[in-house]
Amino acid sequence: MAYFMINAVKGRICMVTGGGGSIGSEIARNLVRLDAKKVIAVDISEYGLHELITDTDGVIAEIASIRDEDKMEQLFQKYRPEIIFHAAAHKHVSFMEHNPEEAVKNNIRGTQITASLAEKYGAEKFLLISTDKAVEPISVMGASKRVCEMMLFEMSKTGKTIFAAVRFGNVTASSGSVIPLFEKQIDRGVVTVTDKNVSRYFMPIPKAANLIIAATGVMKSGDLFVPEMGESVKIYDLAEKMIRESGKIAEIKITSLPKGDKMTEKLFYDFEEKTKSGIDGLYLTHGSTTDGLWDKIDALYDLAKKNDGAAVCDLLMNITN
Repeated sequence: MAYFMINAVKGRICMVTGGGGSIGSEIARNLVRLDAKKVIAVDISEYGLHELITDTDGVIAEIASIRDEDKMEQLFQKYRPEIIFHAAAHKHVSFMEHNPEEAVKNNIRGTQITASLAEKYGAEKFLLISTDKAVEPISVMGASKRVCEMMLFEMSKTGKTIFAAVRFGNVTASSGSVIPLFEKQIDRGVVTVTDKNVSRYFMPIPKAANLIIAATGVMKSGDLFVPEMGESVKIYDLAEKMIRESGKIAEIKITSLPKGDKMTEKLFYDFEEKTKSGIDGLYLTHGSTTDGLWDKIDALYDLAKKNDGAAVCDLLMNITN
């Protein structure tokens, strides 16, 4: 994997959107270690970028929203990035269920803005960080990321920029994920689990970042990478293990499965053919789309501008299912 990572980014100008986030900041740190020519971390989070540049020399931090087309164009004009790692997104299922128009404005529109600028300014590669929740989505967040996957597949058919995506399960210890939450709840004495049979795939942040960077060394337009995530883990069993290992006393309280959450996640659609990518731990399939995608996306934008959340949800599910 090391060969693919170094070969992909050494001497290259790299931009990481969502660069202040858990995965984005790890990617940025690794790019510096791998001798990228420039590493530009873009994020709306002042705190996240401050944390990144405090512990990592060689990162250029830029505060910007991927929804701000004028500001993003200014950054592309200034730096002319060759490789874009697109990690910026609203990722919390429950928040997006209550704010579906924001998932469209940020996840979908922000991705289109950034990808279109990559093409306009001659970037060589654009890699989207997607999620297993995009497979047969029942949540707004998952559906928004599925639309992003389809959008990039459409864009991969034309132009010189190579567009691809990598689809992950849960990344351990990322901001807002279940492991840091359980650590806090154990201290309080009560750990909440939505259902005793809920299971998820997990991968450590460093491994995820390494696979993302390695993917850019072999990616072709229209590719969709899926890491080998191992066996899914029951969240209840994880809670029991963490309580036991903490040496503290805490009870587990079963709540209920929130809207948008599944009992289990899938990494592939049934119609997706899984092949080897040439990188250990990383599988490859190919993107797909739906008829009339751009017209449907335009309709989504119109509904999102009106903040018509119910209509946004209906159309998102119509596009992705």
